[in-house]
Amino acid sequence: MAYATQSDLVVRFGSAELAQLTDPIAGAQPDAGVIARALADADAQVDLALAKRYALPLATVPAVLVRIASDIARYLLWNDRATEQVRARYKDACGLLDRIAAGDVQLGEAAALAPATAAAAAVVARAPTRRWTDTVLDAAFGSGGL
Repeated sequence: MAYATQSDLVVRFGSAELAQLTDPIAGAQPDAGVIARALADADAQVDLALAKRYALPLATVPAVLVRIASDIARYLLWNDRATEQVRARYKDACGLLDRIAAGDVQLGEAAALAPATAAAAAVVARAPTRRWTDTVLDAAFGSGGL
């Protein structure tokens, strides 16, 4: 599920910054492919945290998740050149994401964002029928055991 789009990044951070980050030589136009990869990585990070508490995909994307995913994607685009402001926004986004995953912060109405239930995450295992039942063992070795 996409939490933020390239348009969200342009609105929040400007086309010029995105162009400089994704096309460092010419810096004329944002590279949509590079931005899409950063957004996909940000979405994966958000999904990883939300899956602990919510059934995914969410019915609607709350505005706070757009902001979180945007800050994460921006940090990823900056790579190892991130400024203190970009790094601080990333850390704040990750901290808020952790608080959402822990249940300290709720994402809107419970009906729209149903928490994942234990039944939804249950593991089902099947095994073949037992061959060596008590009846078979008693018949083979007597009821007194070995």
